[in-house]
Amino acid sequence: MQQNLELAEGKVEWMQEKVEYAEGKVDWKGRKALKHKHGGRKTALLIQATFGFDNLAYFALAVNLGTYFSSVMHFQIAEAANHVTNFMGTSYILSILMAVVADTWISRFKTVVISGCFEFLGYALLTVQAHFPSLKPPYCNIYDKNFHCEQVSGNNSVFLFIALYLLAIGSAGLKVSLPTHGADQFDEKDPKEARQMSTYFNTLLLAVCIGGAVSLTFIVWIQDNKGWDWGFGVSSVAIFLAIVIFASGLPLYRIHVAQGTNPIIEIIQVFVAAFRNRNLPLPEDPSQLYEIERDKEAALETEFLPHRELYRFLDKAAIKTTPNIAQIETPRAPSQWKLCRVTQVENAKIILGMVPIFLCTIIMTLCLAQLQTFSVQQGSTMDTSITNSFKIPPASLPVLPIVFLIIIIPVYDRIVVPILRKFTGVPTGITHLQRIGVGLVLSSISMAVAAIVEVKRKGVARDHNMLDAQPVTQPLPISTFWLSFQYFIFGIADLFTYVGLLEFFYSQAPKGLKSTSTCFLWSSMALGYFLSTIVVKIVNSATKNITESGGWLAGDNINRNHLNLFFLFLSGVSLINFCIYVFVARRYKYRPESSVDTDDNSKE
Repeated sequence: MQQNLELAEGKVEWMQEKVEYAEGKVDWKGRKALKHKHGGRKTALLIQATFGFDNLAYFALAVNLGTYFSSVMHFQIAEAANHVTNFMGTSYILSILMAVVADTWISRFKTVVISGCFEFLGYALLTVQAHFPSLKPPYCNIYDKNFHCEQVSGNNSVFLFIALYLLAIGSAGLKVSLPTHGADQFDEKDPKEARQMSTYFNTLLLAVCIGGAVSLTFIVWIQDNKGWDWGFGVSSVAIFLAIVIFASGLPLYRIHVAQGTNPIIEIIQVFVAAFRNRNLPLPEDPSQLYEIERDKEAALETEFLPHRELYRFLDKAAIKTTPNIAQIETPRAPSQWKLCRVTQVENAKIILGMVPIFLCTIIMTLCLAQLQTFSVQQGSTMDTSITNSFKIPPASLPVLPIVFLIIIIPVYDRIVVPILRKFTGVPTGITHLQRIGVGLVLSSISMAVAAIVEVKRKGVARDHNMLDAQPVTQPLPISTFWLSFQYFIFGIADLFTYVGLLEFFYSQAPKGLKSTSTCFLWSSMALGYFLSTIVVKIVNSATKNITESGGWLAGDNINRNHLNLFFLFLSGVSLINFCIYVFVARRYKYRPESSVDTDDNSKE
């Protein structure tokens, strides 16, 4: 009996030793998350499904909102395009605020749920406005030059923009929290889970593409044929389902614990402290810089990074001005605005090093904005017939590269990446920076192709004396599928650049800045959309005296514009931007492993 009891106790002890915890993560009750029970691919699937439903609702809005602004709210074409890019830009720039909220105070899980509710409310309000005639301008044909269309104004305009920007807040929260919450389900230090995380980012794009494909066909068709109220209503249902699916995984998630300190403030502190200590000499031995004592317990909770010989001016933030080290470690230690840890300084160096990469991706979103605005307007003037009885809505054209991506993503992840991995030794096949560069080149090519297609489209209009054609009643005798070439190339660019950026920012970010760092991507897109608004106005202003229409992009008739020259200009700018990116990327230094990890590995 005693022997059996000892064996049983030994078995319990052995089982306890086998239990593995997910470092830094908890379950929904606040207990340490267990690797075998929480996280992994099963929970990532729920997150991918949530992201898919979110994009199912969002894609149709992104590509067709310009049409809604011009045809229902009666804004001019350029004004409608600017309202769209302002909305998109605001949505992305708000991601910074939402990322800080998620990382610092309420956790990524709660941010997703709250943001989903905001987005649902935004779609619901748009549905209400689109349904009731009293909340929108009276119908009129915007192509009838003899009839003045009343533009939305007053309380109805306020209602419209409140709905849109509630939606922007919700979308921003989902964009920064969902991908990082999904990545939190994997352990970067576990080789098996690290490979699964790389697959997760690729399949996250697959979920986006599937949701986008449904959105750009089914929901856009509903908007154009059944009414905008039905279209927005379906989007509202999609967001509601997204929230339900995400919330159902609560017992299974590894939940990142909010840090309670603002990581962005900690980065700012480094720059302030470095400036205040600018006149102090740097010690020759980096070990003389300030760092808290490391012990076994601190190593589990605190990140330690080794010193690097980069951006040495920031090292001045860690110069100890008090000769007595013990005095520094007392409760009355100097303020972090005067003295920062070496690890804190290294985190600031990492963020500073990522900034040039971030800046080089803004131009790509500037190009994307044109495909979501002017290219849709192009499609509205062309023959959208597939058969004698069915016409594809112009806003559905981006579904073509998306369908291709749905096919190519599994091939890329399961076949191409393993082959490349054998040659390069890189777990992701090629490095994140190489992947981003491929996408930047393709975006330049996409704009060049767009310019060529626009030359052909206007040539058809000129040859058939249809420069003043009304697309609603008299489309040009050229298939809208000519636009698929520019969408197709840019779709492949998406696969490389945007997914590469998400992986790059997540993998390089300090531990407390995962959500905040991934919002670099969304901030890049925000600035790209805002830049689009500025560039359109500058181009119109610069060319108003050399064109009959009052500018390359001015007026209500796209057939009279010079969109081909604008696309060619963007192609050249993108090519210059790529050359700058190559220069920057070759000088980027990937972040080091934690010095604690390195020490542990060396002991093993």
